[in-house]
Amino acid sequence: MSKDLGQILNDWEFDANGIAARWIQGDDGHPKVQLRVNLGVLQMEAKGRPDGHQPEGCSSLLEYYLHLEEQQDEAQPLELGPEACAELQQEALQFYYRYLAFYALGYLDGVIEDTSHNLDLLDLVSQYATDDDLAWQFLQFFPYVRMMNARARAEKLIKHEDVEMALRTIEDAIADIDAFGLEYSDDSSVDASQERAILDDLRRRISSRKPKSEEERLRDELRDAIRSEDYEHAAEVRDALQKLGLPRMSLNGMEPMP
Repeated sequence: MSKDLGQILNDWEFDANGIAARWIQGDDGHPKVQLRVNLGVLQMEAKGRPDGHQPEGCSSLLEYYLHLEEQQDEAQPLELGPEACAELQQEALQFYYRYLAFYALGYLDGVIEDTSHNLDLLDLVSQYATDDDLAWQFLQFFPYVRMMNARARAEKLIKHEDVEMALRTIEDAIADIDAFGLEYSDDSSVDASQERAILDDLRRRISSRKPKSEEERLRDELRDAIRSEDYEHAAEVRDALQKLGLPRMSLNGMEPMP
């Protein structure tokens, strides 16, 4: 069997403006995900570590170090030096490529799982890296990973028509990203504006799908009645607003009456 990937690459062009991914059935009978990159194709397992390895008998390096964290004591605290951080960085990169592919394929559960893995990995390194420079190699990606996690969660909630929870998910992520920016504001490389803009746009789109409350509906109706000078109907709507326990409104400008 030829080892040349030319035919595969010729049949599947690289998209410089998007993410090209697809599901395949592996020779082992398990589903795998492929991601087209400019110089070839990445093939990843759909579960566990994308490369299929089980470091130290665990499903991931993160799981291995979390196990060590549980066993640590004051005499032998957990420390992540340059070599350990380099290995964890490679694992984070694998999960990054896979959640990009999952998002392009609309597999939101996979995006949530893989971004959650990387968020936990960032948290681990931030606690146990032997110096701040090592930790920053990971932490600088927090806004992006947090954004992708929130976007996938919110889009999944929208599919289940849970608009309120989707909005709360986006707002929590924006708050986390803003807090991160404030904490690391002295670092010139911190710029989460793009991630925040993506979440702000998603929040606006979700808000437009949020059903109006009875008060919002009546206020819109009152505004339309005043605009069309239908003061009789406006008075009826104003009374309906008052029954909701709201202050009595005047009909010239809709300000509350004293």
